[in-house]
Amino acid sequence: MKITNTGWPIRWELLMRYRLIEIVALWEGRLTTNHLCNSFGIARQQASKDINAYLRDVAPGNLEYDTKLKGYKPSATFTPKMTSGLADEYLHALASTKDFAHTFSQLDLGFAHTEMLNTPMRQVNPDILRALVQAAREGKKIDMGYVSLTSPDEESRIIAPHTLVCTPLRWHVRAYCEKNRDYRDFVLSRFRSINDIEGDAQMRREADDRWNTMVNITLVPDSRLSDYQKAIIAEDYNMVDYKRVISVRSALVPYAVQALNLDLTKIEAKPEAQQIVVANLDEVKQHAF
Repeated sequence: MKITNTGWPIRWELLMRYRLIEIVALWEGRLTTNHLCNSFGIARQQASKDINAYLRDVAPGNLEYDTKLKGYKPSATFTPKMTSGLADEYLHALASTKDFAHTFSQLDLGFAHTEMLNTPMRQVNPDILRALVQAAREGKKIDMGYVSLTSPDEESRIIAPHTLVCTPLRWHVRAYCEKNRDYRDFVLSRFRSINDIEGDAQMRREADDRWNTMVNITLVPDSRLSDYQKAIIAEDYNMVDYKRVISVRSALVPYAVQALNLDLTKIEAKPEAQQIVVANLDEVKQHAF
């Protein structure tokens, strides 16, 4: 059972269905029972019951039935209750749908007018992932076989994992490494074997200074752009007074910079290629390498 910030006790699966109701209705303008049936594998009667419960208990008056559309549409007074009402929610839902389309072919969101470019996924051994997750959850050290581009052979690494991290290009685990006597990032696809559990971890997440230190990355339009171009970039990145501040863990700054397609060591010859720059460059550089 989940208690929402409104005080309603709502089961997780029902919360997800309520969120889909709002997302589809708001961004596609037409909600039918098929959206819930196909997305969650429930019967039409249950889907109808969910929509009625949403209108009765969560957001009375948010939806109205349109006989021409043969479905529900947002009312003139529609106000999001289970979502934020931001476009990112719909876009993320579309991306998730495309990502799972090969397995859940009936998931009813996204339609043919959406396409997603997927980068090749790095292969992760399920047994290794389970071992790392269990060690992190139980606060244990674990001896793993690991390969790297700087070492020709598989090497035993005793690590104390604390967090799995997803970046745009890969998954890695943040862990204390006894060999380096420091916290490091280990790419999940480069673990080769599970050797042994080495007992309780002394160095946990609480002692990882770079993980617990937050860094503000201040983005601004490239100063070489025209005022008109700067206004476009500011709108693109939802800047306020031509600034967008992104708060990131120090350990994740390199990945944030990479995701933003920024090179902190040089300036592109053409400002149209650069578009954005880091205003607090010296501060961010201290955490980026």
